[in-house]
Amino acid sequence: MRDRYEEGERARKRRRSHSPRHKADRRRHHDYESEHRSRRERSIDHPRDRDTRHKSRKDRSPERKASRQSSVDIQVSRRSNGPLPSQATAFENGDSTALVVSGDKALPEKEKPNFTATGLLAAASNSVAAADGTSIVLKYHEPPEARKPAAKDIWKLFVFKGSDIVETIELGLRSCWLVGRELAVVDMPAEHPSISKQHAVIQFRYIEKRNEFGDKLGKVRPYLIDLDSANGTLLNNEQVEASRYFELRDKDMIQFGHSTREYVLMLSPKD
Repeated sequence: MRDRYEEGERARKRRRSHSPRHKADRRRHHDYESEHRSRRERSIDHPRDRDTRHKSRKDRSPERKASRQSSVDIQVSRRSNGPLPSQATAFENGDSTALVVSGDKALPEKEKPNFTATGLLAAASNSVAAADGTSIVLKYHEPPEARKPAAKDIWKLFVFKGSDIVETIELGLRSCWLVGRELAVVDMPAEHPSISKQHAVIQFRYIEKRNEFGDKLGKVRPYLIDLDSANGTLLNNEQVEASRYFELRDKDMIQFGHSTREYVLMLSPKD
């Protein structure tokens, strides 16, 4: 019975070994064993290759270190060829690694910043646009003490041409009156050719003065200033100094340039 069973098993194995499926399984098993064997061989050879590459790196690293060291030495030698600069020279040149120049050759001076006023900002803030698109720069701007006169003080300017009054100007309407030929900016036009475009100014200013007892008394008074005009300004037949305030009083007479018109200042009497 047992012999018959073993004989049947051997017959089944023979049939299985000749079947296509069994042949494919054996082929896959053989391929797997060959691949595994090649991997083992490569893993055995790999440490030797790694040691070889590591040795080559070790051999090359001194060369790299030597080249780096030589470049650093060259840089240091370039900087340290001359004597060390003094502290003043280093700060003047703006470079702490600068060398002292030997001989008669002078060191170039570093351009220093210029903080002086150019006048461009003032010109832009004191300019008026004309009708033709151009801008006119004002020669005068009011001081901090500029004030309009009190309502009780009625100041008037009478314009005489010969013995005739051709115009009357109430000066209390504003604190500043610009006189000249530039119609775009002036407050009091004067068309005589000898008068400058911006000739003079009548300015009301608040000025404090001390009386005989030492008390401060503040009052708004009119002042005349000539804007460095070409032909000057006359106050009571005397030419005034340019760019300087002169206090005006009741019944003072002003003349601009060579014009024959007379401007008489009057303070209305109080009731």
